[in-house]
This record gives sequence, C-alpha cells and structure tokens, in this order.
Amino acid sequence: MGFFSSSSSNPSSSTGSENAKIQNREDRARCWEARDAYFGCLDTQGVVKAGTEEGKCAGEEKKYGESCAKSWIEYFNQRRIIADAQKDRLAQAATQAQNAKR
Repeated sequence: MGFFSSSSSNPSSSTGSENAKIQNREDRARCWEARDAYFGCLDTQGVVKAGTEEGKCAGEEKKYGESCAKSWIEYFNQRRIIADAQKDRLAQAATQAQNAKR
C-alpha cells in the first residue's frame, strides 16, 4: 500500500480514458509511423490543417486515429500548424535580412 490509498496498483485500470493506457515503445513507434504516413499524404494534397483534406487521406487518417491517443493526435496536429507558420516566418525573416544587407 502506498501513500495514496485510493490509487490503484494497475495504472491502466484507474480511469476509463484511452490516455490512461501506458504505451510501450512499439505502440509509440506505431503511432509515429501512422502520423508520418498521414502527414505525408496531407503534404501530397497540399493540406496543412489535418481533417480538412475532404477524405483524400481517409485510410491514413483512420490508422492514425487507431494508433495514437487522442491527446497525442491533438498535439501532433497543432504542432503541424505551428511548424508551417514558423517556416513562413523564417522565410520572411531571411528575405528581410537579405534586403537589409543591400
């Protein structure tokens, strides 16, 4: 018995949420692989925001949803949008730096 007597000895049974499941190395690798495949499909479609591809990447999206926890999917999708915005800002900054040298 630990300090917190109400805690369960099995972490995956403490809540019913999908995020309570402890993921092992293979689960994480499977999630990342599915994410990369889905994002690769989005890239070929020219889509930045996941979910707006109108079913063109349905197979990859399904596997992504099955392989990753919902919180991970939300995080990865937000990071994709942020990374795209950063790419644009860095290109804009490089252009400004080049113009400043003239």
